Amino acid sequence: MLKQKFNIVLISLLLIYTALSADEGYEEARRLSESGDILPLEELLPAIRKAQPGRILELELERKRGRYLYEVELLDEQGAVWEFKIDALTGEILERELED
Repeated sequence: MLKQKFNIVLISLLLIYTALSADEGYEEARRLSESGDILPLEELLPAIRKAQPGRILELELERKRGRYLYEVELLDEQGAVWEFKIDALTGEILERELED
């Protein structure tokens, strides 16, 4: 019984931490977009969908070697998953690869 309560508390804390982390990421992206350090995602989505029609599965904003990148996973109409790496400042598609 005690172990079950501990597991419930642990899972609840993990869910709260995940929600807070996602919110912080959103706020950081909004701040960077407003300051002109990155392009808003809505400006980049048409180019991604033109390069590969499909549905966005996952999206991350990361900083690598001093530059911001959007990493986008997309599910195409045939069920294949594509990963894009996009320069968040210029909108240039740097990589486009089919995932295994």
